[in-house]
Amino acid sequence: MMTPVKRVNRFFMLLTAPFFGLLLCLWWYQPPLELNMNIGQFAAVPGPVKETAALKQDLTAAQAAASTTIHSISASAKLYKQTTNTMNALVNAAKTEASRPERIYNRRISGRLGIPADIVNSDRITIELYRLNPGSYTAYALKIKLKDPAAMKMSLAGDGTGGAETTLQAVSRYGATAGINAGGFADKGSKRYPLSTTIVGGAYVYGFESSYKDLSFVGLNQSGQLIGGKFYSQSQLDQLQPVFGATFVPVLLKNSNKVAIPVKWQLSPKRAPRTVIGKYKDDQLLIMVADGYNESGNSGATLEELQNKLYNMGVIDAYNLDGGGSSSLIFKGRVINDPSDGNLRRVPTSFLFFK
Repeated sequence: MMTPVKRVNRFFMLLTAPFFGLLLCLWWYQPPLELNMNIGQFAAVPGPVKETAALKQDLTAAQAAASTTIHSISASAKLYKQTTNTMNALVNAAKTEASRPERIYNRRISGRLGIPADIVNSDRITIELYRLNPGSYTAYALKIKLKDPAAMKMSLAGDGTGGAETTLQAVSRYGATAGINAGGFADKGSKRYPLSTTIVGGAYVYGFESSYKDLSFVGLNQSGQLIGGKFYSQSQLDQLQPVFGATFVPVLLKNSNKVAIPVKWQLSPKRAPRTVIGKYKDDQLLIMVADGYNESGNSGATLEELQNKLYNMGVIDAYNLDGGGSSSLIFKGRVINDPSDGNLRRVPTSFLFFK
């Protein structure tokens, strides 16, 4: 599609083409002149004098035409420059006006979080760290804008062979700016394997497994959008073009509606350290990590409290990730939360964010 600026450029190229053609002809045709300045000799041969005078007149006319052409070209170039500047100003004004609703929306959702404690900003990502204290629990939040979908990845310790590492180790290994724990896992001997459907680099690690027992998948697609939910066929999930993702339980919000929390997950445990992830309608991410001193159900946040908090924050889709001693929040090389195990737990998968 031809932009307004390109149409103006094309118009002035067509306008000035004849003038440049005339100048080229004048430059190419330069007849040799041999003028004898002896007055007496001119008087003796009136024919050459007349021809010379006529040639002078032609040259004078040509010079006048060239001068007029140059003036016209200069005027056209000036008009072209003015028009181009005006068009550029209009385009920039249109861009500013188009981004205004986005800025207003961002101010509104940021205002509900408070003042960021720290910020990371680059041409790939913006991460804002917040400290939250609703009263019944203490939590930390990351509001993340992915300007480049590749600025978020999922690590898999041991490439799916049962390995595990702390989220801090994963952050250090990949050179990430921030990281959180991701999906749940099952212990088998001395190894830890991710639960159910797990995707890394667009490939299924163990193949697709239909959702069961309220398990849900959560990850990122090729456009950098958070996707998730229950999937009962691989084709159903493949339609969303997942790049990576992990599995845990339960879904908290879907399409701006609260999803009923299974009774088992309301009570077992009632309170605990938690890690949840969600997205706003503009595809910014909101991550919350709630602190708790153990997994016995006496400290931390309930899933209903986090569900209500995310809903009131304006999040439209949200998913619970592995919690308890697995809950980890790493930011700029530091452990931000207070792990309930006393130190970070080794997990198979972590979501990482890159500057």
